[in-house]
Amino acid sequence: MRIALGLEYDGSAFCGWQSQAGGCGAQDALEAALARMTGHPLRVSAAGRTDAGVHALSQVAHFDTGVTRPQNAWVRGVNAFLPSSLRVQWAQAVDAEFHARFSAERRSYQYWLQLSPVAPAVLSGKVGWYHRPLDVEAMRSAAAMLLGEHDFSAFRAAECQAKSPVKTLYQVDIRQQGDLVLFEFCASAFLHHMVRNLVGSLIYVGNGNFPSAWIDELLQHQDRSRAAPTFMPDGLYLTGVHYDPRWGLPPCSRSLIPVVSK
Repeated sequence: MRIALGLEYDGSAFCGWQSQAGGCGAQDALEAALARMTGHPLRVSAAGRTDAGVHALSQVAHFDTGVTRPQNAWVRGVNAFLPSSLRVQWAQAVDAEFHARFSAERRSYQYWLQLSPVAPAVLSGKVGWYHRPLDVEAMRSAAAMLLGEHDFSAFRAAECQAKSPVKTLYQVDIRQQGDLVLFEFCASAFLHHMVRNLVGSLIYVGNGNFPSAWIDELLQHQDRSRAAPTFMPDGLYLTGVHYDPRWGLPPCSRSLIPVVSK
């Protein structure tokens, strides 16, 4: 039997999604809890491997087991064995052909950025931080150049294992209210550090260091060294994984409270 799970986790509590030798990954915590439920070791596959410090509101994973449990046991029962920083939101039996990663058609991320002279305290670890105001309109103009299919090598981490740097970006929205700026991205898939590298370069436009057209130059040159450094992970959230309705999954998209308007 194959079971799909919807997950939420606080990335600051883990060294990323992926299992690590020291057992510090969110995957490690989930597999340990599932092993206690099923009575046998198992492996979990996820839609995406979030980095250390990156949060998830709607991660999707799947596992295989021969053990039968009521559907709510895969939620409440597993959660009883998980740390408070990781929660199963829903569980669904799926066809054996379903794969959390390879069946996904699109992924969505949000990046929340606080603009203030002093770094946040209450929201520390939950939002990114920049110490000066930013030109949101200039960033929007720059972001529009990212839409469509491109080679995103300029925004790809050196250790990225993706077979191709060519991805399709379907959505880039930037909104501000007060001292909070929200970046929203939706793409066919994302390269390692791609969202954080995009945010970092858009901030370089917003602070006046480069014109909006610089983003198009980065795409054309396909050179990571020309772009901004990788921005902090704190404000990054995996908010949605989109699948064909034929898999019969619950809604796989969630957002933080929408306090930011256009």
